[in-house]
Amino acid sequence: MKKITSYIMFVMFMVTTPLFANDIYVTQSGASLTLDVLQDGENNTIGNSTTASASTGATTSLNIDQVGNSNVIKYQINGATYTGVINLAGNSNDVDLNCDSGNSNSSCGTVNAVVNFTGNSNDIDLDIGETAAATGADVDIVGNSGSDSNVVAATVDGTSVILTITVSGDTNNYLLDIDGNGDVNGHTLIHAHTGGIADVDITQSGVNDNMINLTTSGDNHNIDIIQRD
Repeated sequence: MKKITSYIMFVMFMVTTPLFANDIYVTQSGASLTLDVLQDGENNTIGNSTTASASTGATTSLNIDQVGNSNVIKYQINGATYTGVINLAGNSNDVDLNCDSGNSNSSCGTVNAVVNFTGNSNDIDLDIGETAAATGADVDIVGNSGSDSNVVAATVDGTSVILTITVSGDTNNYLLDIDGNGDVNGHTLIHAHTGGIADVDITQSGVNDNMINLTTSGDNHNIDIIQRD
């Protein structure tokens, strides 16, 4: 009989001052994790700039909702399968999500990641397939109506990647990079933009199978696209 032992640790600090902040740090190791978190208020964190939350195991499922301003999500995932939805409602929030961070159990071969945000001046950074190519990744980043002055950076390395970004708002900036493992049916990026100003940099790499489906609307675009074989 094979025994699988899972270890998960939560540390939560509740501050009952007017900041109403709470901090959550997660360290999990085992076969699988399903984690649902709702944080309502300001200055809440799941991990921080010096101590990231981390999950190591075959399957990780995260559903995180943060409502308020100046919240932080910093999470590292090592495992074969990641499924997650992050919903943000507020301003000046910071998301840094890494999938496949070099752990011996990492690969992030199958990824379905969704980030929805409504608000201004948010910073969203996704890195998927950092040290080993994600063989299948479907990533959706959606900025809802009225989302202005946001920065989105998404780097996905995999053999078959669908990266869709749709943002409705003004003065947003996107930095998108899909690298490696073209052919057959690799490299796909679907971009839709609605808003006043967007500065978009898109890089895709070969060999072959590069495809971009791009729709924009609004004023003063500055879009740079590089595709290589």
